Amino acid sequence: MTHTNRLAKETSPYLLQHAHNPVDWYPWGDEAFEKARQEDKPVLVSIGYAACHWCHVMEKESFEDEATATVMNERFVNIKIDREERPDLDHIYMDAVQAMTGSGGWPLNVFLTPEGKPFYGGTYFPPRPAFNRASWVDTLQGVWRAFNEKREEVNTQAENLTRHIDQSNGFGQQAVKDLLPAEQMFTKDKVHLMFANIMRNADKEDGGFGKAPKFPQTFVIRYLLHYHYHTGNEEALQQACLSLDRMIRGGIYDQVGGGFARYATDNEWLIPHFEKMLYDNALLVSVMSEAYQLTGKPLYRQAIEQTMEFIERELLLPDGGFYSALDADSEGVEGKFYVWNKTEVDALLQEDAPVFTAFFDISPTGNWEHTNILQVKEDPETFAVRRGMPVDELLRIINEGRVKLLQARSKRIRPLLDDKLLLGWNALMNIACCNACTATGNEHYLKLAERNMHFMLTRFDAGPEGFYHTTKNGTARYPAFLDDYSYLIQALLQLQEVTGNTDYLHRARALTEWVTERFSEEETGYFYYTHKDQQDVIVRKKELYDGAVPSGNAMMAVNLYSLGVIFDISAWRERSMKMTGLLHQAVNRYPSSFGLWATLLMSLTYGIPEIVITGSNATEVRKELLRAFLPLKVLQSAEKEVQGFPLLAQKNNTSGTWLFLCRQYACQRPVNEVHSLLQQLKNV
Repeated sequence: MTHTNRLAKETSPYLLQHAHNPVDWYPWGDEAFEKARQEDKPVLVSIGYAACHWCHVMEKESFEDEATATVMNERFVNIKIDREERPDLDHIYMDAVQAMTGSGGWPLNVFLTPEGKPFYGGTYFPPRPAFNRASWVDTLQGVWRAFNEKREEVNTQAENLTRHIDQSNGFGQQAVKDLLPAEQMFTKDKVHLMFANIMRNADKEDGGFGKAPKFPQTFVIRYLLHYHYHTGNEEALQQACLSLDRMIRGGIYDQVGGGFARYATDNEWLIPHFEKMLYDNALLVSVMSEAYQLTGKPLYRQAIEQTMEFIERELLLPDGGFYSALDADSEGVEGKFYVWNKTEVDALLQEDAPVFTAFFDISPTGNWEHTNILQVKEDPETFAVRRGMPVDELLRIINEGRVKLLQARSKRIRPLLDDKLLLGWNALMNIACCNACTATGNEHYLKLAERNMHFMLTRFDAGPEGFYHTTKNGTARYPAFLDDYSYLIQALLQLQEVTGNTDYLHRARALTEWVTERFSEEETGYFYYTHKDQQDVIVRKKELYDGAVPSGNAMMAVNLYSLGVIFDISAWRERSMKMTGLLHQAVNRYPSSFGLWATLLMSLTYGIPEIVITGSNATEVRKELLRAFLPLKVLQSAEKEVQGFPLLAQKNNTSGTWLFLCRQYACQRPVNEVHSLLQQLKNV
């Protein structure tokens, strides 16, 4: 290859993609900034990720172009960042670009002073002026001139933006002195208000929320499921199920191989942005598991099983870790791996082709760019009646056809696999495995979770320094962030619920103590995104929004409440309620942006039940209970006396197996059947 830059020594697939660009890329670090200070040059930081389509486009158009690279190398110090390796830096500089331009996305290109402070930026820049955007070279020349000719203005802009990023940490929080009493913050009226605010943005025809591009918004769907449980509101259940149904039957779902793409570019969920992310699929498996527990709808079980098959087939390491993502592109074309033409399907399926192609909307002209994205327009029962054929025969054609197409597709040139492993995303997948097990009763998913937990606790372990954020090929890097720890703690709590193994609880408590010591902001009780000893960021941010993944602060609030009950640590329960309370006004107004917070606020309003199962048959009774849909809860079970847990104390004195429903350690009369406990829960 003609060029090799410093990225050749990195492990990130995204950075390695740029290792042979003519651009003299640096990884983030002291070397780049020292060069910028010595030569008094502005720094260009370009942020993306391996599965990002427009990142690849800009690389081909600009970063592989010799003339463009010459301008970049002569006038800038150029840094490439994988946003999934360094989400802390991505958060900081995304905030800056959004403040400057009103929008954000990837690739993210931001210009910094040699001190690392942002003063200008944007997302994708074309090679020639287009889409009302300046060309990339024109942008480079303009930034370079401003840096050299208007330095005072540049420095002022950089200081103002840095101050804005720091101040934005407090968005949505009431002043501590204005914290209201719990009975005023956690009210059913506010729970109903959040539901009303969610439904204002609901697409009642095609499911989901808002217009294209449409993201799954699993936290919002989960809120609706929990709201239905607490209130009996049928509209909430209908909108949650409509959203899941349309996604599962749409093109955003891989009808051949299972699993979901990141989002749909249209209102009808037909046209996906074809990249497949581990975290999206983990969150969707979890919410589909709850929907299946609540409704028993076979479609949800099928989608859970097919998605888990996809994850095991394409994202699972033999020793239990999960890879990060699959690219949207193959052979340089977005979606090429996933789409079909009718002639191809006809040849593969022969006499079954007419029914299969009709069911999945496959036509000679195609439904997207002269090719076909498979989608399901009506349920099998309706389709079979309309075609005058037995449902069983239709299902045979569908299932056998899927297998044949999957086998044929496996011979195509595959999309790039992002083969780094992220602690937080693995923990979300661990939670999904637990949820899939409880919903379907398939113990294989639990074995996956247990093996993955061992993988996380060993491969990401940094000893006294806590945990690492990412690992690949046996090399772990970067201190873990708040998200990583909060999801890992939640995964430990979930595994304890499913297995009854209290070792997971002791580990969760120790991790929570570790995080509290090193990530806390004492004034508010929230947590910073980065460790207190991390020195290479200009601002320590507090992430409060539930975005594509849950806010680490929201997850820590859930964790603190649960562990506070389990170990009777009142300070942790109070901190959880304070964190939620300080944010309650923003959550009430914008529940779609604070979905996990909203669900926690609702649970605190209605009360989080404490459930204990004790006795010789506790394991089987626990499995039966977990097949039922229950919102946020604290569950412990034990076949014999276990020391050190207040909920389990003095509850194993009688023969048989008993279930206890408690609130703040005060328990109702124990029952010995699951349906009796479920009835108690309904009557609370």
